[in-house]
Amino acid sequence: MNKSYYPFILLMALGAGCAPKNISQSGGNTSQLPANAGNISESAAKYAATITAADLSKHLHIIASDEYEGRDTGQKGQKMAAAYISKEFKEDGLQGPVKNSSTSPYYQTFDLEKSAWGEGYLTVGTRKFTMQQDFFVIGSSPYQTEETTEVVFAGYGIDAPKYSDYTNLNVKDKMVVVLAGEPRGSNGNYLVSGNGKASDWGNDPRTKRSAAMKHGAKSLVVITGTNAEEFNDLTNRFKSHGKRPTIGLKSGTDGQTNTGMLYASPALGAALLNTTTDKLFAYRPAAGNGNQPATSNFSAAKNVKVKTTRLIEPLPTENVLGFIEGTDKKDEIVVITAHYDHVGVDEDLPGDKIYNGANDDGSGTVAVIEMAEAFAQAKKDGAGPRRSLLFMTVTAEEKGLLGSEYYANNPLFPLENTVANINIDMIGRMDKKYERTKDSNYIYVIGADKLSSELHQINEQANQKYVNLKLDYTFNDENDPNRFYYRSDHYNFAKHRIPIIFYFNGVHDDYHQPSDEVDKILFDSAEKVTRLAFHTAWEIANRDERLKVDSNKQ
Repeated sequence: MNKSYYPFILLMALGAGCAPKNISQSGGNTSQLPANAGNISESAAKYAATITAADLSKHLHIIASDEYEGRDTGQKGQKMAAAYISKEFKEDGLQGPVKNSSTSPYYQTFDLEKSAWGEGYLTVGTRKFTMQQDFFVIGSSPYQTEETTEVVFAGYGIDAPKYSDYTNLNVKDKMVVVLAGEPRGSNGNYLVSGNGKASDWGNDPRTKRSAAMKHGAKSLVVITGTNAEEFNDLTNRFKSHGKRPTIGLKSGTDGQTNTGMLYASPALGAALLNTTTDKLFAYRPAAGNGNQPATSNFSAAKNVKVKTTRLIEPLPTENVLGFIEGTDKKDEIVVITAHYDHVGVDEDLPGDKIYNGANDDGSGTVAVIEMAEAFAQAKKDGAGPRRSLLFMTVTAEEKGLLGSEYYANNPLFPLENTVANINIDMIGRMDKKYERTKDSNYIYVIGADKLSSELHQINEQANQKYVNLKLDYTFNDENDPNRFYYRSDHYNFAKHRIPIIFYFNGVHDDYHQPSDEVDKILFDSAEKVTRLAFHTAWEIANRDERLKVDSNKQ
């Protein structure tokens, strides 16, 4: 479960990711059913029974051992875990789907960027603002050397069909300054959604950056907080993060030069727009008075120079994938994911220095290994799935969902053919709520109904028929402040309108601590959750029709 990614989401109090075109509802080749289609539907329990607590324990005692050094992205332990997972996939008979790989057909290899901040400042006339104090840069820097830049104000930075701050606005190669959040009307409803629910533009700052990038902006400055104290509170955690090297996707991975994103203090925002903070925030109620963005009287500062040096080196890593080809609907893909990275070793800690990540997300990783083995055995026995299955343990989740984001940007199988994503992240413990009653017979279910009502029903029915866990939907509530829906790898599928379901046991005291050890895992509970995920995947893979994308609850 990603921890460092969470503040970026909460900071802007935004919503779901971008929503490209609807996925086609057409099925694969349905001209001929497999000869044993009836037997397939009756075989689920047989193969689910091969998923055992003992086998989960066997795998987890290896990948969450001290020898694997916390599986930090790009480091020795992560490479060892990748080798172990790919070995298991190969031995179980899964195909390696990566063609022309220079390393392994089970590895989707790519370079991340390991980087640290050097000198950084922004001057407006004679006033100088300092990086890591007055503003923070998220991601890559477009200003490696000092540059003079043209500033333009773009309201809230929204570019939606019914409300766009970019209408008749030329921002190409410019620094675009926007307000955080999104406008509400006098009735309290958000102008973009038309109701009391925040739109995508209010939850994920990457949405605004994507819009700025689409329009050719060089950088996006998001004015954060309404005063100096609030800005410091919202960005305080970035001060310590900014002193340490960070990991990110390589600039231009998607074929574009990424627009840089800066979180700026209100004082800096006002200076860039040649105004005062009072006048700056008077724009908020003005923007809510109509259905279109309000005009402003801001006259952007002219003499603006910026430098944000980023020292960069490549960091090779890999997603690990195993593939089982389907029968009559083999062109449709069900993707099953867990992240196998964790946060490594901290030599400054007294005592135990290794973050073993047994629950986060060793528990999900071994669940994927066991599910892959069960489906592979079914295929060997002639009861293989009608749709194809891609089992993917992803890297760099702890660095910001980067492994799954890389796959979504560079899919081995077309996203339009991807029917669903089943994501498993932390299933081996109890959280504080359930610890009080010593009740481990539960799992939090997140996201199943966000895009497909059918997926929610399938999971409910599978649980009732086979497993009988308590399905807790607390964190599925769109108003839940934890925002877990945006904090694990399924989100990079959901933002492409691919139905997802996320299994999660909640947060406990050992979360992101060296004490997240194997001896605290409840393997009987993990077995039940893994079997539920298996049954849900089995039904999705073998039903006549692909899942309908008929909801929009993000």
